[in-house]
Amino acid sequence: MVSGLAQAAYAAADTSLEPAAGKSLRDFSNHLASIPRRRDYKTVPMIADKPDLWDAAALDAVKAYKGGPKQVWDHTDLAGGWLNGMRNTLNAQVYAFKEPNFLCVSGTHGPAHLALYDQATWDKYQLAKIAGGNISSNTFIVVPAAASHDPADIQSTDGAFSPKGNNIAVLQRRGVVFLACHNAIWELASRLVTASQSPDNLSVDALAAELTNHLIPDVVVTPGVVPTMVNLALAGFVYTR
Repeated sequence: MVSGLAQAAYAAADTSLEPAAGKSLRDFSNHLASIPRRRDYKTVPMIADKPDLWDAAALDAVKAYKGGPKQVWDHTDLAGGWLNGMRNTLNAQVYAFKEPNFLCVSGTHGPAHLALYDQATWDKYQLAKIAGGNISSNTFIVVPAAASHDPADIQSTDGAFSPKGNNIAVLQRRGVVFLACHNAIWELASRLVTASQSPDNLSVDALAAELTNHLIPDVVVTPGVVPTMVNLALAGFVYTR
């Protein structure tokens, strides 16, 4: 039985911005979205040592993707150009090199991992204090107006394929998969406990569980992004930093 929180972690994929010719990509996106993600943890340990502690079935689906080309990015800089780089690469692969089944994966960890928590978690744990710069909320997951522009107009400077589409929700609609990192989750939990930013006075294991339960929909939890990128490389993904 999938819990309410787990149920909220997967749904029918929104493939509205994926290329019409990308049948393999669309089929993959729909399959990936149908795989349940566990989001009802009470505690999680420091080391994810069994598949129940990450989204094993979903990660296996990513590794098994038969379309291509396929690329995995190493993303750590929350305030940097990580979303812009993926958007530009998607545009070139799909529309310049005519690769509608190109799969782009974000190996998200370090400070960039903050973008994968819902706004309620940002508020509760004051994550803006950690984000730095002028980042006061998780704007990375707020769907911009660009997402509603005509997807057939790929040259629109106001559309989803422009810099105004540098957004996690928009990129997910284009088929991008965001990998979450168990190690980053546990380390954030430890940091919050040490800084007394845990209003419920949870243990590190319990706080790490709550953070995992409040990841945004459709992300794929891994036992650790860096080791997972080794497996993705073996599965034919091009590593990019």
